[in-house]
Amino acid sequence: MAYTVSAREANQRFSDILGRAAKGEAVVITRRGEPVAQLIKYGTGAAAEANSAAWDRLVSALETGFSLGGDTFDRDDLHER
Repeated sequence: MAYTVSAREANQRFSDILGRAAKGEAVVITRRGEPVAQLIKYGTGAAAEANSAAWDRLVSALETGFSLGGDTFDRDDLHER
């Protein structure tokens, strides 16, 4: 369960809030009772997963090669040029 805090309280206790997030606790920041942001530990969450998936796709494409309408090239060919 995420720790919920108002924007005002987050502003006043930022160091404490940041420490909680660094320990892996999700912190939801609200404005007028409505959630507006979530502070999470760096390297976790959907963005980190999307980043990892993008790197996996890039490595796979480099291993299989690219088609540019002519010859294909792979990672080893890039280093030879």
